[in-house]
Amino acid sequence: MQQHWERIYGTKAPDQMSWFRPHLETSLDLIERAGQGDRSASIIDVGGGISTLVDDLVERGYRNITVLDISQAALDVAQKRLGKAAKSVRWVRTDVTQSTLPARSFDVWHDRAVFHFLTKPEDRLAYVRNVASAVKPGGHVIIGTFGPEGPVKCSGLDVMRYDAQSLHAEFGPRFHLVESSKELHVTPFGTEQQFLYCHFTMEQ
Repeated sequence: MQQHWERIYGTKAPDQMSWFRPHLETSLDLIERAGQGDRSASIIDVGGGISTLVDDLVERGYRNITVLDISQAALDVAQKRLGKAAKSVRWVRTDVTQSTLPARSFDVWHDRAVFHFLTKPEDRLAYVRNVASAVKPGGHVIIGTFGPEGPVKCSGLDVMRYDAQSLHAEFGPRFHLVESSKELHVTPFGTEQQFLYCHFTMEQ
């Protein structure tokens, strides 16, 4: 899987990725409301690689940001784009289903377009266990996946599609569903993809 993404990010520009958008407005809005304006909140962006979310969080004054991605090539793109500001961000190259993150470390866990690539039940279970361990009690989990009418494949890989009920079922009762919404994402190629966003809070 790492080799697949290294090849993708090593050969394509960010705006050649179907899920790319200049700014993740929905994610930013959910993070702002989850963090209630606390710029010291510890935020992790899982699969954040080439995403501009980190740029916008830095610009808004957030000081405790971690970006995790399976691809070093993707992280390199983001670090180069940020320039000197990249030094204020923690960069982690790992497969989130194969590693263990520090316990109770994050106030906000954000993932747009990673979870729907986990087609194996054991990978989804490993992911959820990592979230449950790494997010502080009462912390926030923001997940963006393809919705029920989203694509069935992406970047040459099969994907899962979710509605709010089925995504909540994957995470389980320790996660309280605060809100959900659907969004039509217009790709750089002019096509539309349906995304589902869910905002959960961890049990205290």
